[in-house]
Amino acid sequence: MFKELAPFLRQRAVLLTVTHIEDDQIRVNVIPQKIRDGENAALTTPLSVTGTAEELDHELPSTLVNFVGAHLGLKNTLDRVKVEMDAAAKAAQAEARSKNKSAGTKAVPKVDFAKPAEAPKSAPQPVPQPTRTVGLFDAPEPVAVSPVDRDEEEEILAETAEQDEFGDEDQVDDAA
Repeated sequence: MFKELAPFLRQRAVLLTVTHIEDDQIRVNVIPQKIRDGENAALTTPLSVTGTAEELDHELPSTLVNFVGAHLGLKNTLDRVKVEMDAAAKAAQAEARSKNKSAGTKAVPKVDFAKPAEAPKSAPQPVPQPTRTVGLFDAPEPVAVSPVDRDEEEEILAETAEQDEFGDEDQVDDAA
């Protein structure tokens, strides 16, 4: 078991727990520890295996080989992606610097100071009105109600008044 964990242990510390569950079942937990803050959480994914002592003796070494291989492959992939991202960022910064330098070296048009240039006349810009915050006790703006809405509202109020005056129609039918 430790022979299979050796490549992994060169990279990081590992916490092993072995627990008797029930009857003849044993649970082995292999928990990789964080090396530094900000490390990808996928690199500390634990492995938990449960079985009899005979099953663990037989299967645990191959399971550990697969776990360590997958973990080291993930670490290598993450490291490679990080290097590629850093290189891409440096290339983008260099490109941005070269664009800034080429933009700064463009010829500036000469201005003839002998004749004053006419300033283009522009229309006066309207001054935007500041937005007014509505307070808790401010009265709401009156809303214009269309004649159609007003008619519908009056019909609804009339029907409500009739029902109040004569009672609910369902109650009249039930009493009859």
